[in-house]
Amino acid sequence: MKQHRTSLKDLAEQLGVSIATISRALRNSHEVSPEMREKVQELAKKLNYRPNPFAQSLRKESPKVVGVIVPNLVTHYYAAVLDGIEDYASHEGYSVISANSHENHEREAKAIDNFLNMHVEGIIACLAQDTVDYKPFEELHEQGVPLVFFARTCLENLFSQVVGNGDEAAQEATQHMIDAGARHIAFIGGPNHLDMVRRRKHGYLQALRDNDIPIDRDLVLCDKIDFDTARQNTIRLLKSDKQPDAILAFNDIITYAAFDAIKSCGLTIPDDVAIMGFTDGDTSAFVTPKLSAIVDQAHEQGQRACELLMRAIRGDEKIYRVVVPMILKIRESSEKK
Repeated sequence: MKQHRTSLKDLAEQLGVSIATISRALRNSHEVSPEMREKVQELAKKLNYRPNPFAQSLRKESPKVVGVIVPNLVTHYYAAVLDGIEDYASHEGYSVISANSHENHEREAKAIDNFLNMHVEGIIACLAQDTVDYKPFEELHEQGVPLVFFARTCLENLFSQVVGNGDEAAQEATQHMIDAGARHIAFIGGPNHLDMVRRRKHGYLQALRDNDIPIDRDLVLCDKIDFDTARQNTIRLLKSDKQPDAILAFNDIITYAAFDAIKSCGLTIPDDVAIMGFTDGDTSAFVTPKLSAIVDQAHEQGQRACELLMRAIRGDEKIYRVVVPMILKIRESSEKK
């Protein structure tokens, strides 16, 4: 059974005293005996009571606020998702507070704790790339806090999710490069434990199988989502005896890292190495050559995530999985001559 958030009234009823007494005890007021203060504070800790600063300051009605946790706010994708969330939330009369985990699970857990202390009505989250312990999210479920995941997800049996059709899009993108003449296609991705990485890698591998192209594990590089790391890994691959003739890149950070690596090695795009990546940024059309991209439709993902959160806040306990289709934009970087 989900637990509702403990209130002053809950504490008062369990101890058989007034709400005013509970409030004074939690403030260590001299108007309450030391014995009662100890009882109240022990019970508050046991029931995970958290004071509501909004309620304390307004005394009437808490503001309608939701929290959003993203791994890297400076990228176009996450900024666009947040924009979609804010658009939908504003229409519903809600404000949005965002937190940047900086791809760190400890900061992610801290953001959750801060949101709980602020008594947000719900949370939308995308996992940090190093998150492998999902206990903080499981505790949200136990406390009855509405939560929706987007993009990088977990605990699909507990929380609604909004994702892209990354497997199908990766398969279609890989097929396009095969049709353009590529036969040694590399996949440069993020950590293998991320469901988003697994989905996109699966689509890439399926396209190779469908075309009877042998799978070369040396052409599959899954590492940290970091520009410098991806760039160095790509350079090592390009200088090896397994040099690919095309690259499918996992996200915008890795796409531009690989793009830069190809040029730094003195190779031409797309004749020596074609490249196509998952990115929602408009800048893909303004680099030279123009970059073929798999567009995430990030703004719509944000809107749909917020829509599901509003349903959960209003009491809908159904678990949804919404798939937002991606769009392939074929430009110069993947069209071999």
